[in-house]
Amino acid sequence: MKLTWKDIEPFVKKPDPKARVILVYGPDDGLVKERASAMSATAVPDINDPFNVTVLTAEILADDPARLSDEANAMSLMGGTRLIRIENAGDKLTTLLKEYLQNPSPENLVIMEAGELGPRSSLRQLIEKDKQSAAVPCYVDDEKGVANLVRQTLTSNGYNIQSDALSWLAQNIAGDRARVRGEIEKMITYMGTEKSIKLDDVQAAVGEAGDQSLDDLVYSIGEGKPEAALRAYNKLLGEGIQVVSILRTLQNHFKRLHYTKALMNEGNGLDEAMKKLQPEVFFKYKPSFTSQLRKYSDKKLLAVMQRLSQVEAQTKQTGTPVETLCSQAILSLSSQ
Repeated sequence: MKLTWKDIEPFVKKPDPKARVILVYGPDDGLVKERASAMSATAVPDINDPFNVTVLTAEILADDPARLSDEANAMSLMGGTRLIRIENAGDKLTTLLKEYLQNPSPENLVIMEAGELGPRSSLRQLIEKDKQSAAVPCYVDDEKGVANLVRQTLTSNGYNIQSDALSWLAQNIAGDRARVRGEIEKMITYMGTEKSIKLDDVQAAVGEAGDQSLDDLVYSIGEGKPEAALRAYNKLLGEGIQVVSILRTLQNHFKRLHYTKALMNEGNGLDEAMKKLQPEVFFKYKPSFTSQLRKYSDKKLLAVMQRLSQVEAQTKQTGTPVETLCSQAILSLSSQ
């Protein structure tokens, strides 16, 4: 079965019992592991239990295809469900999974973890079309998604965060889910027993992960500074930020510009339009954001968003030099 974005979180919390095989895939490796672990925990009490949990890889199954059926149909010594986790899954497993799904175990659960799988992926198509399976996509959170994750995590730990601090934090921590959670945990450790988080706190706690992060790249491009943009881009790559995360952040920035201009075209004043953005633009960058609103026409913004979308699509093609492709786009956009 194919899940819509609204179905994903409820499914992760409580997987449909009809799904005996679950494929978790996407470019956000941290989120793939997080969701796979969360669903695993609904099947077995201890996901590290060697008696009830078997971890396989695509390489193991390539050498011994019968291993999947043997493990998936084995009975638990303690009773209940057994869990089979398959790492590094890909299209080479499609035939094997197709055979298994003809008669899957009604008791045991198979969870596969994979990287980015395009719409033409044979494994993804198989799982999405099969009624006894489910495909769970994992894409890098945009700024709004990061803000929601930050707020929910802090609230569940008894903290409250001021709006300007949340806005700054959401704009300045990026990467896959594991990296974002790491920065939130750093924030919690820094605060200790002090439960009210202010802007000064997040700037002090996140530090290097924030001050010279994606904002340097975003605003260097918007202000037409190619050398600064490339420096920021190379720094992000050195910090392990994924190219897809960089592209999504750039797309989100120009979408926010386009949305603000649309509000202004409807009669809203500049300040009124910018206040409707969620999260709001961090005050440090408001002059630059305002300048870009004047600089870019609606037509130009649409062209930039289309270009970034095309680059992201190209990065998903096998064998594409994604870092070079992205750097060329950054140089082109910031030079205009």
